[in-house]
Amino acid sequence: MLKQDLLSLIEQKRAELIQVACTNGLSSTLAIRHSQELDQLLNQYDKDFLKKIPTHS
Repeated sequence: MLKQDLLSLIEQKRAELIQVACTNGLSSTLAIRHSQELDQLLNQYDKDFLKKIPTHS
């Protein structure tokens, strides 16, 4: 998946989450589902596109 496509999906899911949360509440089953889907997209972005910074031990 291209970076821009994934960013578009993240923004779309974020907008959906805000709408659902405003309508149904943050703790609604639907809001939780949207939040989990957004988390998966953000984790995918992190894994695929963020540079890993080496840690110094």
